[in-house]
Amino acid sequence: MPTQLQLRTAGGLAYTLERKRVKNLNLRVRPDGSVWVSAPSRASVASVDAFVASRADWVRRQQASLRAVAAAEAAEPLPSREAALALFEEVSAKFFPLFAARLGGRPPEIKVRQMSSRWGVCCPAKRRITLALRLAAKPRPLIEYVVLHEYCHFVHPDHQAGFWGLVESIMPDAKVRRRALRGG
Repeated sequence: MPTQLQLRTAGGLAYTLERKRVKNLNLRVRPDGSVWVSAPSRASVASVDAFVASRADWVRRQQASLRAVAAAEAAEPLPSREAALALFEEVSAKFFPLFAARLGGRPPEIKVRQMSSRWGVCCPAKRRITLALRLAAKPRPLIEYVVLHEYCHFVHPDHQAGFWGLVESIMPDAKVRRRALRGG
């Protein structure tokens, strides 16, 4: 079944309805603020509209949050990729000794990239940590938190209790830093 797109409005929200092979209705607010709903072909348009309308307040909160983040980031000048990489490598060097045995004595590759919805990504199979350029504009304690978070994925690839226990054993104030990074 080819994907079908339809522009709709419900609960005062414009959204794109995408029919595809999914079991449930899925609602997403994309980084640009647009609203997308994936729905199985069996779901009626009326039920999809009702679903969107019932979540309109949540969607508006997400859109407001995205606008606030965009405005804050526009006020923070971003460093060059080279400057960001130098900063991230310096912070990485601080944590590498704790993970050196796990990484066979070789530090992971650090990359910088434009990312709109994440601060960092760890790819253990490629021994790589990729960090968002916009992270370099944040205060150093928040950068340290993200770098440590990604290093901990070399030990625990998921976000289960063992992962969070490792993060907090190395950085006892990790929850405070995480909250600050999220703007809370």
